[in-house]
Amino acid sequence: MKLLLVEDEVQLSEALSQILIKNNYSVDAVYDGDDGLNYGLTDIYDVIILDIMLPKLNGLQVLRILRKKGVSTPIILLTAKDSVEDKVTGLDLGADDYLSKPFSSEELLARLRALTRRKGEVINDNILDFGDIRLNLSTYDLECKNNSITLTLKEFDILHYFMQRPKSIVSKDDLITKLWGFDSEADHNNIEVYISFLRKKLTHIDSSVKISTIRRVGYKLEE
Repeated sequence: MKLLLVEDEVQLSEALSQILIKNNYSVDAVYDGDDGLNYGLTDIYDVIILDIMLPKLNGLQVLRILRKKGVSTPIILLTAKDSVEDKVTGLDLGADDYLSKPFSSEELLARLRALTRRKGEVINDNILDFGDIRLNLSTYDLECKNNSITLTLKEFDILHYFMQRPKSIVSKDDLITKLWGFDSEADHNNIEVYISFLRKKLTHIDSSVKISTIRRVGYKLEE
């Protein structure tokens, strides 16, 4: 799962990043509202963790613009203020959750798991389910019935991305940005190779789930 962390306190940002990475999250960290908005507008993140008190643009301004631009990524607001007004404003603007500082890492991780459940059907904290397949988020094992196969990191990232957007069309450009980053030299051929690998592995475990090609658009995971 790929997260965007927008927090101007560098030490806190680094500490949170380390905790999240240890729990198998991929993290992009930025330190002001302008960068938070620009990264958030790419719409490649599974969750955005957004501090309210930020330089340049504050978190509520960033949130307002993201929602106005149609970015539906789940957002957790962080605030040093225990202000009911801030919380109500944030939720009214489209935030999905909030945490008041100081908070425990366990609480943040629990909030992230809750948002994951809303995006895809999570059987438990480590299993994502779609159709007749189950993806183990810790071991990268893909299972169907009594069959199992281990995915490579990139295969896992691609399938995980699809399973969090069931039956939605995903473009090749979205996958490149999501998996290789903004400045990557990866191209559509890279994506096609990994899609081919995944199709073979789905067939190998005798799954009815398929990755359909949507001509000139991208791909869609279907039962």
